[in-house]
Amino acid sequence: MIYRFRVILDTQEDVFRDIEIEGESTFEDFHNSITQSFGFGGQEMASFYLSNELWEQGEEIALFDMGEKPGDVLVMAQTSLDSLLNEDQTRLIYVYDFLSMWTFMVELAEIAEAEEGRSYPNLMFAHGQIPEEAPEKEFIAEGSDDDDEEMGFDPEDLENLDFDANWN
Repeated sequence: MIYRFRVILDTQEDVFRDIEIEGESTFEDFHNSITQSFGFGGQEMASFYLSNELWEQGEEIALFDMGEKPGDVLVMAQTSLDSLLNEDQTRLIYVYDFLSMWTFMVELAEIAEAEEGRSYPNLMFAHGQIPEEAPEKEFIAEGSDDDDEEMGFDPEDLENLDFDANWN
């Protein structure tokens, strides 16, 4: 079976690639297809994350197992696309280069039969130019400044904190 994906760069301009790849291919094969189709060198760390309809980040599929215990993390080279993706699980988040945080929304658009004479992976369509730098992201986590303001804490007002300035 052939998996047809749309890979969208998370930016204001429309930048995406449509890629088809064999379902038995590994996530590492897919990672290589994505980096090549967007013009990256492919030497940076990357991860896929399973996602739901709201694009919430789920289980990680890492380029390398860097977990505390070997085998705790799914690894791209050992995980096939068809082992995790199907008609019910169609969305992934792909992050390339953890310093720049190139972030992509990946959606399985169709599962089809292979076309005779076509080699896979195949870049079906490319739209838009990738910017010089990764788009900036605003990350807000639990316990962030928004929560501080709700609790009456101003992180800029350090003079009114209740601690001895000569604590060391």
